[in-house]
Amino acid sequence: MTLINLALVLVVVSMVLGVVRILLGPSGADRGAATDLVFFGFVILVALLGVRLSTTLLVDIVLVATLVGLLAAISLARLTAGGKR
Repeated sequence: MTLINLALVLVVVSMVLGVVRILLGPSGADRGAATDLVFFGFVILVALLGVRLSTTLLVDIVLVATLVGLLAAISLARLTAGGKR
């Protein structure tokens, strides 16, 4: 239980640093990478919460959110590249 709590704190700290990068990032690529970090940090928080609460209900949410995050990362990469392949 203590390791899960420590992991939750570390993920929240990384998400806060990601938000700082989003606000201060010098380029769109930095902001896009930080957005991915914050989003997947949120997914990890949901997964860790599911482990901590011993429920399997959150597994479906994590799977769907991961797929949505993958599509968002691909579209952000394409937007950052200027639409080139």
